[in-house]
Amino acid sequence: MNIFAIPAPLPAEELAEPLHAGGGVLIERIISRGQASPPGFWYDQDRDEWVVLLQGRAEISWPDGRLARLAAGEWLFLPAHEKHRVDFTSADPPCLWLAVHGNLK
Repeated sequence: MNIFAIPAPLPAEELAEPLHAGGGVLIERIISRGQASPPGFWYDQDRDEWVVLLQGRAEISWPDGRLARLAAGEWLFLPAHEKHRVDFTSADPPCLWLAVHGNLK
């Protein structure tokens, strides 16, 4: 599988494809094209997440007002239960993410 190969046609919703699951770790490829968190929604995940944006542009925010504007190659570490939301993902090109979930500390 090529991490950069984007299936056509893409579904209307964000696409999350598990690449590996086991040993308490989930690695997934996520393809977003214009999706964002619903108004008032905050992710509050039980596991740490390390994510890198391989393609596109995105914005992530936190309840305290912090904002991360990501371009291709930039990554974030999101500790478990650190509330955050996705405010923006580019549609052209689509955002291509690689995410690793687990006890990563």
